Amino acid sequence: MAERELDVLVVGSGVVGAGTALDAATRGLCTGLVEARDWASGTSSRSSKLIHGGLRYLEMLDFALVREALKERGLLLQRLAPHLVKPVPFLYPLQHKGWERWYAGSGVALYDGMSVSSGHGRGLPLHRHLSHKRALQVAPCLKKDALVGALQYYDAQMDDARYVATLVRTAAAYGAHVANRARVVGFLREGERVVGARVEDVEGGTEYEIRAQQIVNATGVWTDDTQALIGERGQFHVRASKGIHLVVPKDRIHSTTGLILRTEKSVLFVIPWGRHWIIGTTDTDWDLDKAHPAASSADIDYLLGHVNEVLATPLTRDDVEGVYAGLRPLLAGESDATSKLSREHTVAHPVPGLVVVAGGKYTTYRVMAKDAVDEAVHGLDRRVAECVTEDVPLVGAEGYKALWNARARIAARTGLHVARIEHLLNRYGSLAEELLELVVADPSLGEPLAAADDYLRAEAVYACTHEGARHLDDVLTRRTRISIETFDRGTRSAREVAELMAPALGWDDAQIEKEITHYQKRVEAERESQRQPDDLTADAARLGAPDIVPL
Repeated sequence: MAERELDVLVVGSGVVGAGTALDAATRGLCTGLVEARDWASGTSSRSSKLIHGGLRYLEMLDFALVREALKERGLLLQRLAPHLVKPVPFLYPLQHKGWERWYAGSGVALYDGMSVSSGHGRGLPLHRHLSHKRALQVAPCLKKDALVGALQYYDAQMDDARYVATLVRTAAAYGAHVANRARVVGFLREGERVVGARVEDVEGGTEYEIRAQQIVNATGVWTDDTQALIGERGQFHVRASKGIHLVVPKDRIHSTTGLILRTEKSVLFVIPWGRHWIIGTTDTDWDLDKAHPAASSADIDYLLGHVNEVLATPLTRDDVEGVYAGLRPLLAGESDATSKLSREHTVAHPVPGLVVVAGGKYTTYRVMAKDAVDEAVHGLDRRVAECVTEDVPLVGAEGYKALWNARARIAARTGLHVARIEHLLNRYGSLAEELLELVVADPSLGEPLAAADDYLRAEAVYACTHEGARHLDDVLTRRTRISIETFDRGTRSAREVAELMAPALGWDDAQIEKEITHYQKRVEAERESQRQPDDLTADAARLGAPDIVPL
């Protein structure tokens, strides 16, 4: 990136930054993408993992946002990422006879109608009304007196961190230069114009000057911090809102469908997640450490208390396998008009050469990326092609359906169980063939990890050789989700995974031990934070374990 002037340099590789790099690269622009930590290491790996229109925004009469998100949901399901984005059913329990069925039913019918009218909504079943008896057959976990009937509708879900890593690989496949562990420490100026960035290689310590005609700041909750590097006051500010999620085993909640429940503040989701359930989320202001938001004991009690209001068999702390906390980047303006943007996004050009994109929601990342690149293009002295990402499938999408149809044959050819092939296809799409090549070369990689048998040993190696993983934390937390899917939070898998990573990354025994020790300390710090009564003490406990490469 430092060898020639780029057209566009994107700072921050959450879903919006990665999407922006893909958008720019597919318009023929010379594009760079830098990320201080790991792909999706912030908000974009800690979401509810839903691709959805936002049913609750209909009640706020925010029809434009819902319509936009439903169109994107359909595109992702049908065209752009069918290997990563999957339909998921939700049950909405009704608690009042008569008027509530009409009221909620009208909203869900409008939701389905807007989806179909977008031209991309025919991939999901339409909603249906359920009687009290039928609702309990679909979700036997519910208390009999917790509902008088129900509605069932469909949305979609994905593995958020895996989705971002796939976006980055797709951008790279179209010519973008991408680097994680590359932190912007300052901007280059010529007069009032921003002409590039000073970027530190966090692993090696070397600093580079990367020149670009336009820079896009896509750093989410760090937007204000990044803006401060140029000494300019932004046109808007980003406020961090903390949301936490719990992960519990599948057998703790007896249901064939996800649940969506009303709370006094918002809604609560119970989301199917492989052999687990994800329960979330909260919505509280956060002004402490942005890199490692901490879940307190009060946060956990809040979620357990609300979900137990409807469960016949209540959940306890002992049922919780994993806990994770993320920060939503909400727009906070200096006037009421700006603050109303809330979950919408905005793009600004505060100084020549620098574009800022902020706000929004995961589902509409592609629209945010398009708007950011459109704004950047205004600062380029030439004609640039229009956005084409609506027609650019992510890597792994092409050929996925054909391979899915042939999964039994692939299983017979490789000696792996067909369930393993399905697992790989739904995580890597047609790129699963690359993992299978690793297994052919070393059959021991076709074995599952001893303490996390949902994942094959090959996946730990592939994360390093093909997906940019640099540390044990990257693999256990983001390339796989072992850190939230096991009661030991991944500590029992740490040594096996570190030893698999070592040859690919050139680690010696000392580095292996360092990685394992750091990961164990991180898990213990998180456990300690989750025993604390409030945000302040939880944050202090979590900061007891520093990053393996401190920024």
